[in-house]
Amino acid sequence: MGGGFDLRDEPWVPVRLASGESVRVGFRGLFTRAHEIEDLELPVAPAASGLMRILAAMTTRIAHHEDVGLDDEDTAEEIRQWYALRRAVLARGRFDRDAVDAYFDEQVPAGRFDLFDGERPFLQDPRLLKECVDGQGRPNASGVNKLVMGRPTGVNGAVLFGHFTDGDPVPVPAAEAVWHLIAQLYFGPSGQCTPRRITQTRAGSGDAGPLRKSISYFPWAPDLFTTLVLAVPRPGDHEPDEADACPWEEELPDPLGPCPALSWPRRVLTGRFRHAALLVPSADHTEVTDAYITWSTHETAHQARDPYLILDRRRDGGLQAREADTARALWRDVDALLLMDSAQDASRPRALDGLPDALRGRLRVRAYGFDQDGQQKDSGWFQATTPPVLQWQQETDPEMAAHVERCHRAAEDAGERMEFAAKVAWKLATDVNADASGKVKLDQRKPGPWAAAAVARYWPAAEREFWQLATPGQTSVWPQPPFVNAALAALDTAIGSANRADIRVARARSRARAIIRGLLQAPTAA
Repeated sequence: MGGGFDLRDEPWVPVRLASGESVRVGFRGLFTRAHEIEDLELPVAPAASGLMRILAAMTTRIAHHEDVGLDDEDTAEEIRQWYALRRAVLARGRFDRDAVDAYFDEQVPAGRFDLFDGERPFLQDPRLLKECVDGQGRPNASGVNKLVMGRPTGVNGAVLFGHFTDGDPVPVPAAEAVWHLIAQLYFGPSGQCTPRRITQTRAGSGDAGPLRKSISYFPWAPDLFTTLVLAVPRPGDHEPDEADACPWEEELPDPLGPCPALSWPRRVLTGRFRHAALLVPSADHTEVTDAYITWSTHETAHQARDPYLILDRRRDGGLQAREADTARALWRDVDALLLMDSAQDASRPRALDGLPDALRGRLRVRAYGFDQDGQQKDSGWFQATTPPVLQWQQETDPEMAAHVERCHRAAEDAGERMEFAAKVAWKLATDVNADASGKVKLDQRKPGPWAAAAVARYWPAAEREFWQLATPGQTSVWPQPPFVNAALAALDTAIGSANRADIRVARARSRARAIIRGLLQAPTAA
């Protein structure tokens, strides 16, 4: 392995310019043109989620005002001073070209940004070539299909985005391989992996990536420069440290040694990987033909508050990251993005705290989610962006934040009540022993088809109602009736007009509609 794919200047990050043109840039072009870039266009959402953390870490090295950077330890000791520094950086409107070149050409050792560098390929461990071997000492690679998110591996791998087999692997372009390398490091699976022989023990299992099954939320500005500056996590959750560094800035870690402390700001963003990887290039270094993916450490991970995650309160009182769900629309999280941490059931992402008042009216929220289980199964990923809702955060507009929370709660209540009512209706319509006038005992293993059909119909309609209600002129409106009406319409559609002609179905439908209408009996709760 030599070099040949320098991520500083090779065009590998898809972006959309303010002019509407879609282009690809390297790290250098991304930072020098950030004020001209409107959006990232990475088609792999988990890669975009990880890349935003990498870019935020780089921003702390590049962004400065009067030679004071956003990672300055002394400034970080007083949050008001740090906010003032961030405002000064934002006022500049763009990254300084000399600072960008100094970081990529001088501050980081040569070769560290090359995807195929022989000594320190970007975000990879070249030791795997000798450590991932079989019993005869021959290289034991994981396969390129293991690298690419969405490709099946092994015999029972699920097919998400194409038909590939381990017997006939298809190389992946080098630019796209970077996306999947980043996604693997942040969202990779736990459990069995390619064995890595370091000691006499040939361990072949590892832990899940630090963001596995999560959804991340970033403040999103009209230009990428502002987005990246706002993505830098504020000081406070983790201590600054002189040794704080990104993986490409320091020496390879000891896989058998303790994990470094998660210092602010770079290690908390880029220092939590549980996987190690090494890409094998084609002869011309334009493609990746094979890959090694294995564990990077078995040491206990340090606890970290990721700045881009919503934390939900568990029944035991602890907090856990809100999990990504492809069936859950982003608007259902808006209230958790607006309310302060005094909310009893959720804590909003730290990256949404302390936003500049002058920008709030233009800031949206970008979400990147990967619906996975905790081990090996990947269901799907998604990306979504809200309208400019951050102007309604509780500390700025408490009335509107409370109204949005009421609207969301009304929608959730109607949805839950409708799903229950649809199950009751199915039970009454199909069980001759069920009493339409009495208590109905449901069998959760046999919910019937009406509940799922009603849910699928309800939530898109509820979203339309939510955005109509979530306006400053509607704060005095009781939000429950529109969602109840949407639930009733979804229930009727699920049951179907032909079915309702049956007397048992008609009685069941009447009972179900009464259950849903019960939400309208307490208008004082608005």
